[in-house]
Amino acid sequence: MTAARPSVLIMAGGTGGHVFPALAVAQELQARGCRVDWLGTPRGIENRVVPAADLPLHHISVTGVRGLGPLTKLMAPFRLTLALLQALRILRRLQPDVVLGMGGFASGPGGLAAWLLRCPVVIHEQNAVAGTTNRWLARIARRCLCAFPGALPAQYRPEVVGNPLRAEVCALPGPDARQTGRHSPLRLLVLGGSQGALALNQLLPPALARLPAGRRPEVWHQCGRAHETLTRQVYSRNGIEATVTPFIEDMAEAMGWADLVVARAGALTVSELAAVGVGSLLVPFPFAIDDHQTRNAERLVRVHAARMLPQAELTEETLAAALQDTLHAERLQEWAQAAHGAGQRDATERVVAALETFMERSK
Repeated sequence: MTAARPSVLIMAGGTGGHVFPALAVAQELQARGCRVDWLGTPRGIENRVVPAADLPLHHISVTGVRGLGPLTKLMAPFRLTLALLQALRILRRLQPDVVLGMGGFASGPGGLAAWLLRCPVVIHEQNAVAGTTNRWLARIARRCLCAFPGALPAQYRPEVVGNPLRAEVCALPGPDARQTGRHSPLRLLVLGGSQGALALNQLLPPALARLPAGRRPEVWHQCGRAHETLTRQVYSRNGIEATVTPFIEDMAEAMGWADLVVARAGALTVSELAAVGVGSLLVPFPFAIDDHQTRNAERLVRVHAARMLPQAELTEETLAAALQDTLHAERLQEWAQAAHGAGQRDATERVVAALETFMERSK
């Protein structure tokens, strides 16, 4: 009789910052012979990414509560109860050995359902400030993992493991090797997160136009699916040549290409910058819950691998001045080395190892 394969249910959704680290874990689990299922919602980015990776995706109907109107909040207990019942039904059918919560709306009901069914819960927090769901799940989780020190209260004994990253990102050569034999102009990569950043789309082209023509870098700009036409128009209007794409599928290629990155400070972006070793100008999203992007950015600023530009102070002039000050090969190499030294490239393996302890106990 053949023994059943170990089984893991991953709970993650909403944005790329939750989904892509979870996907890295899922692919490593599959490579080790585990059965992996995914719990998400009908609206998040997981609906595009997870099926494309040939992973079974199960839906529950749940949305966030913070920032909603009074009527919607009144309905929240009923919606959460429905989501919990849906999650219980899915978990009873799948019977995973362990569940992994990596943030997003589905993690809350899914984690509670697992706890009620006495299935071990492991959580991973990607940001420097834990989200609402993970702060709550930490109370019932068997192990709490996080990317940054201080993300979760010490009472939950959090283990700092870094953020799981795609294997191809971690496999890139370090900054010294990437610079060997380079004679081309400096290269600027612009990242606005999976949905794009309107402020960067509007301000980057005119800021570049203020630089002397001989100092302008090559530009690769990821603008978000909703902003492609507008961003192309702004570049054209300012007479700046750029490769503009709505989304970058191969982030390893993009990070390996870049000498400087201008980006939001999502947890995944900050972790990839460190793992690869690239200097950056970081513009935290000012409306992020608990201002967690500022805390994420501070991770690289403290080690002299990045400069933070608050959006409230961001203009064509201030951005142009920051670019003028930063676009020097020697400075960028120093930032790249500092970033690389802060990188954690074994997070995926460490998360999987934590999950495997519960698979062994279930045998």
